[in-house]
Amino acid sequence: MDLFDKCYSFTRARDVMASGMYPYFRAIQSGPGSEVVIDGRRMIMIGSNNYLGLTGHPKVIEAAKKAIDKYGTGCTGSRYLNGTLDIHVELEARLAKFMKREKVLCFTTGHQSNQGAISAIIGKNDIVFSDRADHASIVDGYRLSFGKIKKYRHNDMKDLERCLESEKNTDAGKLIITDGVFSMEGDIVNLPRLVELAAKYKTRVYVDDAHSVGVLGKHGRGTAEHFGLEGKVDLSMGTFSKSFASVGGFIAGDEIVIDYIKHFARSLIFSASPPPASVAAVLASLDILESEPERLENLWKNTRKMQEGYKSLGFNTGLSCTPIIPIKVGKDEACFAFWKLLFENGIFANPAVSPAVPPGEAIIRTSYMATHTDEELDQVLEIFGKLGKQIGII
Repeated sequence: MDLFDKCYSFTRARDVMASGMYPYFRAIQSGPGSEVVIDGRRMIMIGSNNYLGLTGHPKVIEAAKKAIDKYGTGCTGSRYLNGTLDIHVELEARLAKFMKREKVLCFTTGHQSNQGAISAIIGKNDIVFSDRADHASIVDGYRLSFGKIKKYRHNDMKDLERCLESEKNTDAGKLIITDGVFSMEGDIVNLPRLVELAAKYKTRVYVDDAHSVGVLGKHGRGTAEHFGLEGKVDLSMGTFSKSFASVGGFIAGDEIVIDYIKHFARSLIFSASPPPASVAAVLASLDILESEPERLENLWKNTRKMQEGYKSLGFNTGLSCTPIIPIKVGKDEACFAFWKLLFENGIFANPAVSPAVPPGEAIIRTSYMATHTDEELDQVLEIFGKLGKQIGII
């Protein structure tokens, strides 16, 4: 048995490439705005998580440039040792105030935030209750923890209660982990019922707000603010690669818990810290989010337009109620074919096939920005309508 046998036998990607329908790793030759350039062609981007459209904002770009001038391009070490700059501390204080939490800890990526925090707080004798649709970084975190894992059906609070009931007499630390907005489905966790169950079964609550911060709530603080349940979530996680126009992530919670994670999260201690330009970009994005509430309003105006537009055309968008709007296709092959037609007609969207989604439930994942124009969105709907009829989806 050769270790690399699995590599030689993996032919799925090469088969799709040979068919001319391989959609991944496409090189973008411009900034990630509402339009992008690929192979010299301008395309409408509806496959980005740039919800507030801040990646090209002059203030964000200028802040990143100034940070490089002052601090250089990297920190040359981990936060634990020589890699903490004063702007890391400033960002954590700003985020704690914004999120209305005692303390925030920043990581170099969102994936590392979940991986590090979860594996730090869950011990081998503890129990995690996880939604089956939770992000891969959550799965990696609890796998590294060696704790006991109980998965419940997606956003199914009856099934969650079944899992909690089965462990009610177990003398163990317990944590419910869920996405706030689910990144493929575009639906929102039933947080009101979840926190009721957490109180009933004396279980802590951890919400991954990667797709919620800068999107949900009057001020963009995420799922808990959206439901009026701030103070009922023990730990919140957020990322900078979406609404905050950068890269990185954070965990927000009570000071004593955050301090514990700070000293036990391996992905923090053994990784280089976030580069100065990335941190400065987040600080500038936070300034804009707080000073320009119309961006959040425009994001939701565009979201409603596209939700209503797709439904009026006859597309199945599932339970989406956020700027993430999946277009249900079905078979993987049909999804790749639809993606290719969209791409050829100047639309950049993301095909999601198994195992990212259940087998036979492939989708075209679309997502929208505050900076999309009505003209761009009208063009998207026109092309989707024409091609959807052409391949028999509608």
